[in-house]
Amino acid sequence: MKIHQIYTASELRNFTYLIELNDGSAIAIDPWDKSVVNNLLLEKNLTLKAIINTHEHWDHIQGNPDLVAEHGCEVWAHSNGEGKIPGLSRMLLADELIDLDDNVQLKVLDTPGHTFAHLCFLVLEGAKPVAVFTGDTLFNAGVGHCRSGDGETLYKTIVDHFHSLNDQVIVYPGHDYLENNLRFTLSIEPSNVDASAWLARAMTADPSDEPMTTCIGDERTFNTFFRLDNALIKSNVDCEEGSPKDVFLALRKRRDNW
Repeated sequence: MKIHQIYTASELRNFTYLIELNDGSAIAIDPWDKSVVNNLLLEKNLTLKAIINTHEHWDHIQGNPDLVAEHGCEVWAHSNGEGKIPGLSRMLLADELIDLDDNVQLKVLDTPGHTFAHLCFLVLEGAKPVAVFTGDTLFNAGVGHCRSGDGETLYKTIVDHFHSLNDQVIVYPGHDYLENNLRFTLSIEPSNVDASAWLARAMTADPSDEPMTTCIGDERTFNTFFRLDNALIKSNVDCEEGSPKDVFLALRKRRDNW
C-alpha cells in the first residue's frame, strides 16, 4: 500500500488522496475532480475501486459523478450523507474495519462536529495506527470550523479520537492550511518556538512539489487545540479558570473571527 497526497491548487487549497493497493487497484479520498485522480491512475497503471468521502461539502465530493460514470466505482461515506453525496453506495459504520492489503486496514472513525456526516479514517498496519485521514475535522496546526456542525461536538471528537493517538501517527488533512494555522498559533502563543520554526519552513514550501506533513507529536507542540492546558493560551483567550472545553470553544470562536 502507498498513500499519494495530491495538492489540487484549488481555491480552497484542497488535498485529494489516492491509496494505491498491491493488487493494482486504488481508493480515492475526497476527489477534487476527475483529472486529479485519472492522471495518477494512468501514471501508476491503477484501476479505481472506490471513492471515500470524508463528508458532504461540495469541495470534497464534486469529483464523484464523473469518476463513477467513467470507472463504475463505489462511493463510501457516512449514512448522514445520503441524498447529499453523489453516488453514495456504501454507508460506513463507526469502528468498521476496511481491509486494504495484507495486514493493512482502515478503521472508520465517526467524527461529528465540522458536520454531522463526517468520518475520518485511521490507517492500521498490523493493528498499529500509522496515519489518519482527517478531512475537515483536524488540520495541520488547527481544526475545522463548525458552521455546519457544533463546537462542543467537535471538542469531544478531537479529544476522544485525536488527543489519544500515538505521537508517530501522520496527519493527512483535507486542506493545506498549515501556514495560516501556524500564524494563528503565534497570535495566541507568540513564544511558541516550534510554531515559529515550522512557519519559516511552511512559507517557502511548495505543496505541489512535496506537501509538508505533520504527525500527532508535532500537533502537540504547536496546535492550540491540543494545548488546552497551556497557561499563556488560556490567558490570551480569557479562560484562565476555564475547563479544557471552555478553552477549546474560546479558541474556535477566536479562530472564526481571526
